[in-house]
This record gives sequence, C-alpha cells and structure tokens, in this order.
Amino acid sequence: MESIKALVQEIKDEMFSSVHLYSLVSPSAYDTAWLALISHPQHPNCPMFSKCVDWILSNQRKEGFWGEPGHCNVPAIDCLSATLACMVALHRWNIGSTNIKLGSSFIHGNTEKLLKEFNGCYPRWFAIVFPGMIELARTTGLNVFPDGLAEVVKNIFRERQTILEMEDCFECVNYPILSYMEVLPTTYDVSPEQILKQQSKDGSLFQSPSATAHAFMVTGNKGCMDYLESMVQRCGYGVPPMYPVDEELIKLSMVNQLERLGLREHFLEEIEEVLSLTYRDWIKQEHEAISAQVVPLQMYKDSLAFRLLRMHGYRLSPRRFCWFLQHKSIVSHMEENCECFLSVMLNIHRATDLMFVGENELEEVRTFSRRLLENGMSMKNTKDTVVTFNIQREIEHELKLPWLARLDHLEHRMNIEGTETHYLWMGKAAYYRLRCLNNAVLLRLAKANYTFRQSNFKTELEEMKRWSKDSGLRDIGFGREKTSYCYFAAACIVYHPGLSNVRMTLAKTGTLVTVVDDFFDTKGSLDELNNLTKAVQRWEVGDLSYHSKNIFEALNDLINDIAAKCLDQHGHDIVKDLRELWYETFVSWIKEAEWSRMRVVPSVDEYIETGMISIAAHTMTLSASYLASPGLTSYLKWYSHTELVTKLLMVSTRLLNDIQSYEKENEEGKMNLVLLYLKENPEANIEDSIKFIRRILDKKKKELLEHVLVDGVSDMPKSCKQLHLSVLKVFQMFFNSSNDFDSPTQLLDNINKAIYDLLTVQF
Repeated sequence: MESIKALVQEIKDEMFSSVHLYSLVSPSAYDTAWLALISHPQHPNCPMFSKCVDWILSNQRKEGFWGEPGHCNVPAIDCLSATLACMVALHRWNIGSTNIKLGSSFIHGNTEKLLKEFNGCYPRWFAIVFPGMIELARTTGLNVFPDGLAEVVKNIFRERQTILEMEDCFECVNYPILSYMEVLPTTYDVSPEQILKQQSKDGSLFQSPSATAHAFMVTGNKGCMDYLESMVQRCGYGVPPMYPVDEELIKLSMVNQLERLGLREHFLEEIEEVLSLTYRDWIKQEHEAISAQVVPLQMYKDSLAFRLLRMHGYRLSPRRFCWFLQHKSIVSHMEENCECFLSVMLNIHRATDLMFVGENELEEVRTFSRRLLENGMSMKNTKDTVVTFNIQREIEHELKLPWLARLDHLEHRMNIEGTETHYLWMGKAAYYRLRCLNNAVLLRLAKANYTFRQSNFKTELEEMKRWSKDSGLRDIGFGREKTSYCYFAAACIVYHPGLSNVRMTLAKTGTLVTVVDDFFDTKGSLDELNNLTKAVQRWEVGDLSYHSKNIFEALNDLINDIAAKCLDQHGHDIVKDLRELWYETFVSWIKEAEWSRMRVVPSVDEYIETGMISIAAHTMTLSASYLASPGLTSYLKWYSHTELVTKLLMVSTRLLNDIQSYEKENEEGKMNLVLLYLKENPEANIEDSIKFIRRILDKKKKELLEHVLVDGVSDMPKSCKQLHLSVLKVFQMFFNSSNDFDSPTQLLDNINKAIYDLLTVQF
C-alpha cells in the first residue's frame, strides 16, 4: 500500500500552494482556441499566442474532439463547440490537417446523435455558441457540413434567432447576449465603441477569455491584451473558461472534496485556514446589499461556504444564498429552466440539511430546491447540461436518504467510487471544472486511507466477536444477537484509526444494551428483573444466577475495562460515574417492564421521562465520551437538567425508535408513544399520531444540531458533542424508514461495503 503520509504531503504541496492554484482549474478548449486565433501585431501571419496553438495540437482526444468528456468519458455537447473552435484555429494557421480531419469526423459522426437527445430544447448558451462557430468555420473556408445542415442543426439556428429577438429578460442569472460577441451573427451589429463600453477595470469583457480575445481582434485595445497576457502568465496556455477564477471557491471546493473523501484528519490546519478566511469575508460582505446580478456560481459558492462553515462551528446567517426567493422573475426563470440549475439547487439543498429551529427562510429554500431537483430527476435522462455529469446519482441520494441517516464512512466510500462528477457550473460555453476534484493522487490517498480503515475494522470486529462469545452474550439464548450491527455502526461514525477505544466502547455498550433490553422485554420474570436491578444498585452480584448473573458480570467487566482505559489515558477514575449511569438505565427498564406486565398505561409525560432513558442512547454515548473527551471528567456535570445536548439526543432517539417500532411493541403488549397518543386522542389515527411525533422530532433534531454545531452554544467538549450527533445519525439510520436494526439482512450489504468489500475505483 502506498505511504499515506507521502501522499498527504504530495497533495499539500500541489493543492494548497498558491503557485499551483490555477493548475487545479480545468482549461477550456473553446476559450483557448480564441486566444490561438489572435494574430501577432507585428507578424500578422503568425499567432500571438503560439503556445495556445501548441496546446490545441497536444490536447485533442483520441475520439477526435476537444474539451472535457462527461460521464464514462462520453463527450457532452459543449465538446461540439470546442471542437469547431479548435479546428478553426488550426485551419487559420494552416497546420494540424490530421487533427482537423479527425475533428471533422467527430463532428459528422456525433452532432446529430448528441442534438437529438434534446428533443429541440437546447440550452441557451449552446443555441448561441454552436451556430456562431458553424458560421465562423464557413467564413474561414472550413466547411464542416459539406452536405448541408441537418434539420436538427437548422433548429438550433432558429432557436438562436428567437433568443436574440427576445434579448433575454433574465440576465441576472444568465450571461448577457453581448458576452457572446465572438459568435454573434453579422446581423447583430456591435460597434467597437459598444464593445469597449463593456470593458472592466482588469481589461476583460465579462471576465471571458473568448469575448476579450474577440474584442482585442476588433479594437486592438491594449487593456484587452494586457488581460490576456496576464491570464496566460498565471494559468498557462490552456486557459480557463473564466478569468480571474474565484480563488476562494477553488479552495472551498478542495476542502469540500477532502471531507467528502474522508480525508479531513490529514489536512486539519489547511482546512481551518481556508474556512477562517472564508468566514472573515462572509462577515465583511454579510451586511452589504445583495446585487441583482448575483450569478448562479455565486449562489453555488455561498451555499457551499455556509454548509462548510456551519459544520465547523461558525455562527452565520443563511440569507447570503436565500435572497433569490424574493425575486419572482429569477424564481420563474429557475423553474422554467430547472435542468440548468441542478448543481446549484443540489448544493443549496445540502446546505439546508444543517437547519436550526426558526430558520424559516431555509425552510422555504429547502422546499423550493427539493421541488426543482425532483423536477430535474423526472425529466428525460439525456446527456444534456449538468445532468450529463453523473449528477442524477447525487440528486437521487440527496432526496432519498436524509443527511442524518447517512453514516460518514459509507458516504466516503460512495464519493471515492463516484468521483466522475467534477463540474461546478455551466459557464458561457464550457463547464467550470476543477482538476482537484478528480485528482489521481487524491484518489490514491482516499483509497489507501479507506483500505487502511477497513483493515483495522476487520481486526476489531473479530475482537468484538471474541468478546461477545467470551462474555456469554453471543450465546445467551434469547433476543437479538447484534454484535456485527453494533460494531458496524460504531465504525462508520468513529472511523479515525486513533479512536479504537471509543469505537469498541460504543460497540460493546450497544451490544450489551440490546441483550439487557431483550431480557427485560421478553425473558426475565419481574422477580428476576428486580433482583438484577437491585444488584446493579448495590453493585454486588449477590445471589444472581443464570442470565441475570451473566449480564451483571458482563456489565461489571465492561465498566472496569472502560474505566481502566480512561484512567490510563486521562487520569480520571470514572467507575462510580459509569455505575450510576447504568443503574439509572436499569431503573427505566424495570419500570417499563412493570408497565407491560401489569398492563399499566402511563401518561405521555411519564412515558417520555422514562423512555428517553430506556432507549439508552446516552448510556452508550457518555460511556464512549469519557475516552473521546479528556474534559469530560464528571458524568453529573454534563448529564444534568441544564445540559441540553444529551437530553435532546435521548428524546430524539426515543422518538425515532417509537415511530418504527409501534407495531412490534403493540403485539408484545409494550407501550409506545405512537400508541399512547392514540389513547389520549381517540379521534386521531395512526398517520395523525406519527405526524405529531415527527413534528416534535424535527424540532428536537434541529435544536440538537444547533447545540452541537455552533461553538459557544454548549460548554460540552467539541468531541463529545460530535459524538452525540454521530449517535443520533446511527439511530436515524437504523430507524429511518423501517426498523432496520431488527432485520437480520437489511444491513448486511452495508456492513460488507464498510468492512470487507474492496473499493472499485480507477485512477
């Protein structure tokens, strides 16, 4: 296996160096071709940027096209315009006849096939650029359609005419017509004076290399040339589709990719530096008026920044990317052209996963973005615009499985194996892509990192199975044997190699909780259960026998093991704290057993007060937190009526369990909040009860998110808060749409992916 340390250093040198920053931006063959068309002022028969011509000669795909391929290396429609532009540039300088011939074969063989998939509904940018490139090729003597235009191509010319006549009412979310000056028809008369009125201080027109190259050819303006020369010096001779590129967006995208691939632990300092600078800029701009000209790329960036900053503890408002809902014309345009906004809406929807109580604008944006994503998914599966780049897989995952139900380790695997999606946004004539999102070295590191985790997990799971057998829990003879389930869940949320003790503590406490819960529910008599609870109170095995003795001894050994590790790591003796924690849990179990056996129907308040303890989420979380958080020196300090994080976890996990378990518990004669609500509200039905509980659950989860994510809201150590959130995600996974924890097969595929199955990724 490659050295993880060496790969980490290589990536730090390449991706986090300002010198190499622009090398991470994929070049645009279309824009590079326009620079290649410029004649040298002193030597008109030679190109001004001869190295751009060389780049074109060196970067043609073996299939004959120029540009970046899409999903499975299949060319997308932006490759048609890019290929024509590169052919025109080579023809202009009378070189590359073989390249031109190969490009012509690609155009002839693929144009109709690519265009027919659109059924006459072409993206606006393509309807402007492609006809213009065909006309330019003709005027330079390069007849790419010697047999005449096919009807499908003629349709695009008609579509362009419609766009030009409308002058586009939505330039706040589109490139203005004049930004396409290099491909506008001769009937669209634009004077040199009109062109230069659009010039920015940096010398560019619309920050577009192709438009600026055309403007220089028409006007000879020195500012245009200075801009082009500066860009080539900074970016190299394969130029980007936009310059200057938003460097903050590049860095945020790098951070996002590192986290999605499970590599955060190796780049903590670099990530924090990027986010602290992003937050500083966010605060500086937050109170500025939002311009009506904010482009989709800015919305993409702001929602990405919001999600990353909120995940890392920063306190901030979401209004920076929610503003558009107040502009009816923009909303209408997005709805009518939803396929063009899928990448932005996906990013915005992901940002709304981190919603707190009372954030109504985020609620509205989530509803809107979800509707547009669903509309995009229901469209014909064509190789068009953003959909081409495997985004449908990501959208389906986002809509189908709530963020809280996704376990980090499995998400990392999915992202490692699905790294073909590396676009950001559709620009003027090419996609904005970042090479860092599909970097071979980065993927090798991600694979090595994931594989190393799996090797640890295999070893630990075997240790878990031995412990379960030696403690007598595996063969106890009743209830559910969930050793593998509990370890799988713990490994997927506490995956750092150095946190083995935390992982094993979570898994062992989860396994023991399951056995004891089943003993109280089905196997033990009330006398046995009372005797066991009293033994836990005294912490003496006494005259316990059979299952009760086995459970007590397993619990005693587990607590002593956890306490010994805590004493060794942090110097704290927590035996008393752990015993009190478990005794309280036993008291809740015996109370529920008495209700069930004696047919007692508690009030809703009584049930919740006991049920939030009996679910034992806090028992598992706090036991492991002692090993994760050296600052967690006293159980009573954190688990109190003033500390909401643990209380919110307890309530949320109980509600999650009850929503999916009421049928089973009704059959077993146990009480459940869904059933209790029906008893107290006889006019209601099951759907009403579940809806009522879900509303409470939604509020509690949002409160928990805020307490965990925002620094300063809770004094609990950060690692402990994160563990609370991770345990909530485990329960959400187990009880998301069914009771997967009780299913003998539902999670086997995920267990194999997490621990045993090799990654399938190509570099």
